[in-house]
Amino acid sequence: MAEAEGAVAGAPGRLTVVVGISGGIAAYKAVGVVRELVLAGHEVHVVPTEAALRFVGAPTLEAISRNPVTADLYDGVAEVRHVALGQRADLIVIAPATASTLAKLAHGISDDLLGTTVLASTAPLVVAPAMHTEMWQNPATVANVALLRARGVVLVGPAVGQLTGADSGPGRMSEPPEIVAAALAAVAPRDLAGRRILVTAGGTREPLDPVRFIGNRSSGLQGVSIARAAARRGAAVTLLLANPDDRARREAVLPGIEVQEVSTTLELRDAAHAAAAAADVVIMAAAVADYRPESVAEGKIKKETQGDELALRLVKNPDILRELVEARPAGQTVVGFAAETEPDRDALLELGRAKAARKGVDLLVVNRVGWDAVFGQERNSVLVLDSGGDIVAEASGTKASVAETILDLVR
Repeated sequence: MAEAEGAVAGAPGRLTVVVGISGGIAAYKAVGVVRELVLAGHEVHVVPTEAALRFVGAPTLEAISRNPVTADLYDGVAEVRHVALGQRADLIVIAPATASTLAKLAHGISDDLLGTTVLASTAPLVVAPAMHTEMWQNPATVANVALLRARGVVLVGPAVGQLTGADSGPGRMSEPPEIVAAALAAVAPRDLAGRRILVTAGGTREPLDPVRFIGNRSSGLQGVSIARAAARRGAAVTLLLANPDDRARREAVLPGIEVQEVSTTLELRDAAHAAAAAADVVIMAAAVADYRPESVAEGKIKKETQGDELALRLVKNPDILRELVEARPAGQTVVGFAAETEPDRDALLELGRAKAARKGVDLLVVNRVGWDAVFGQERNSVLVLDSGGDIVAEASGTKASVAETILDLVR
């Protein structure tokens, strides 16, 4: 049951996404939208307006999207490009959408490549408005937005914040992660609607003193990717987040996800037991410290008073995963993770099978980690074992695509 590299199982395969960019100062943010969609494994075609190319260049958009970029309605006439892109698209995202673009969309004006692409498509349309407050609140724009919403167009934002120059107020374009999440949600199956899912992510830290700790290199991105995918697929998600990096913390903010931050293993244990009681699925993706210092110094440990050596006495932390398995209510699915440094596939499998049996989980996600592998990286490669140790799935690609593979097994 191998998953194609980069594919997103929870969406209809690898999506063909058109990203339209209109001519506003927020056009630079569109690069982030394109990048996130590409990293999620999708085929992305950028269709800027002529005005958009005055804010961000075609070479940048081609490099990020990995596809040619043109705004000319008369390029590619032989392939009928002005229609073909729209017909092929599974999803169209326009970010930023200026007041002019919203007006054209509302009234079916197709005097450029972006307009013809939209009119030639039946794909879901997601737009992220960006303009000055007065333009956003103008009755003409209000009427155009109401018309688009009535037709089923998904609007993301705008947010309230700093605009061009000294202006501030509603009209700021939403951030790329929010736009991408809303766009993928527009095409995602709702197969997890009504399910309650607990996800843990990040790495626990055990303090030595008020300054130092014992920890690990987990960024939290894989667990956050699972939480985001589950929320897009309709689940109510509780995310226990332990010391994530900045990107993971930022991406954890999404409708449908309740985030609780924890730090130590004991804090994670208490929060996990409290949340697991009401969960249909528990996915323990966090990297949990096996040991903690027996005692924690009240003040900073100083080398001047310790001499040339410092001895630490560590005690074993509770086995949260095993505890959750033993306490789980009837019908609950528990998914564990095993991060191993073993380079040999057969030996890695044996370690995974032994852990699956020892923990009593329904599924175990096994991945190889190392100095420069997985932790803090965009990509992951996993084997998923069932309770009997059989391989039920393999996935290699972005952490977003791996998340979809895992969720396909628990829906």
